[in-house]
Amino acid sequence: MANDYTGQATISDSERLASLRKLMHILYALYAIFWLTGGVTALIAIIVDYVKRDDARGTLYASHFAWQIRSFWWSVAWAVLGGVFFFSVVLIPLAFAVWGILSFWMLYRIVKGWLYLHDSKPMYPEQGF
Repeated sequence: MANDYTGQATISDSERLASLRKLMHILYALYAIFWLTGGVTALIAIIVDYVKRDDARGTLYASHFAWQIRSFWWSVAWAVLGGVFFFSVVLIPLAFAVWGILSFWMLYRIVKGWLYLHDSKPMYPEQGF
């Protein structure tokens, strides 16, 4: 670690990237267990996503932050839609269908993201992270 003009220690790019990679693994794990925690770990993960995404700008990890943030908000939207169907009483079977599809979709998003992270691949290659 080198010192900058303020006297504070700075970290190298390789240490920063290693730290971001480790954080992304932790965030995917938090999303993976959100079913067991009633969504609490997903709330923690989304807060961390928003706080740390600027640190990842210009790296492949920026695409993973975007992927997780989009996954979270789309899942909230579909969960709310399922809730509306549920409370309409007549559409309760449709509510369970929406929630079931949402569960598989979230599982897909978590697995795909985690595998791409493992392979050091960006989630949106066309954006050229």
